[in-house]
Amino acid sequence: MDATRRAAQDYVDRLERRDWAGLSGLLAGDVVYEMPQTRERIRGRESFLRFNAEYPGDWHLAVRRIVADGRSAALLLDVQVDAPDQRQDACVWLDVSDQGLITRIVDYWPDPYDPPPGREHLVERY
Repeated sequence: MDATRRAAQDYVDRLERRDWAGLSGLLAGDVVYEMPQTRERIRGRESFLRFNAEYPGDWHLAVRRIVADGRSAALLLDVQVDAPDQRQDACVWLDVSDQGLITRIVDYWPDPYDPPPGREHLVERY
């Protein structure tokens, strides 16, 4: 469980620092990332890294809580997008392999929304 909690914390820390190489080392090659509010799915480490590197605006993440159980973790995040006064809560679920690599990420935002244009080359809709 400590390894799962550590992987969850490292995931957020590396995203926040835009440490793409470090983040890559946490992800399984066939990682799946899902955003239920936009019904988008990204398959594979390289596509996930590119999605985050290309994500527009000035965004920041801070962990408010991590709950880890076996090979799963739930994170409650404070998300700031484009301005310090525009904060949202996000809930992220992670699945972690026996090797300590993140295999699945489900990212829940407060409200459903239509995905912005420009990321069609990385996502599939479901």
